[in-house]
Amino acid sequence: MKYTKLGQSDLTVSRICMGCMGFGEATQGQHAWTLDEAHSREIIRHGIELGVNFFDTAIAYQSGTSEQYVGRALRDFARRDEVVVATKFLPRTREEIENGVTGQQHIERMLNKSLQNLGMDHVDLYIYHMWDWQTPIEDILDGLNRAVQAGKTRYIGISNCYAWQLAKANALAEKEGWAKFISVQGHYNLLFREEEREMVPYCQEEGIALTPYSALASGRLSRKPGETSERLEKDAYAKFKYDATAQQDSVIISRVAELADRRGVTMTEISLAWLLTKVAAPVVGATKFHHIEGAARATELELTDEEIAYLEAPYVPHALAGVMAQNKPANAGEKHVWSTGNQKI
Repeated sequence: MKYTKLGQSDLTVSRICMGCMGFGEATQGQHAWTLDEAHSREIIRHGIELGVNFFDTAIAYQSGTSEQYVGRALRDFARRDEVVVATKFLPRTREEIENGVTGQQHIERMLNKSLQNLGMDHVDLYIYHMWDWQTPIEDILDGLNRAVQAGKTRYIGISNCYAWQLAKANALAEKEGWAKFISVQGHYNLLFREEEREMVPYCQEEGIALTPYSALASGRLSRKPGETSERLEKDAYAKFKYDATAQQDSVIISRVAELADRRGVTMTEISLAWLLTKVAAPVVGATKFHHIEGAARATELELTDEEIAYLEAPYVPHALAGVMAQNKPANAGEKHVWSTGNQKI
């Protein structure tokens, strides 16, 4: 495993971040492929054995049970100062807005609940899960700065945003003397490279770490064209993100498979080795040992400039997909109902 500093922070993280959305107690209407606690613990322990020290979860994942599983496993398998823990919060609910709950109050409540779930007194990185169009960014930044000042998080990050939003937020934070976002968790992989238009160059210029999710395009970059799995067939959200461009994406997937055969490695290793030339630490979901093993091996694989160009050449522009396609001013608060079990968020 290789390690790097996370942006301009003093956090030293593994080049692979374990994505923990696959851990937690699945309930009706949520992901049926999530792992129970016993199997989640096995994956987390194996990741630590392979050198992974960076773990990403969220209060929205399986009603907070992902945080609970992760917290208990890390207490048993690692010292707190040996791991970097990130979790995320979502926008205010319509109910909170109607009841006059401010952005600052919302952040305090969500972070306290996450810390309770994790069984920790602080997280290393607290991430704004998606832009809240109904809450002033001043309130969000003020609330996050208070969390930093209180010692409940060391740094703050952001996910699912545009480059102009990040630039606006950090400029305001600098003006007010507040904590700035040190990392961005966006949708970025060989099949979806729209972040390269503005976000990637902006972050390179500002020293902001990129920790993208969907690093393997929900498994599409780890299987040859035509190969499938139960998750690929049942994951409606992944289908929403990728099915519309399946034909053009298949050309890239075929090239990944070709290079994997030529180099004697897995498609996972090729896909992540490419992404590791662009970002600090991709978030890689793992629900089987070979998932995290392949990700760890990718940190040791170096692609040539010719191989990188070969993988990139077939790409064509893609429309926004997933959270970024849904979370817009016109429908903010209309399509999403988020819950942490007994407590809505």
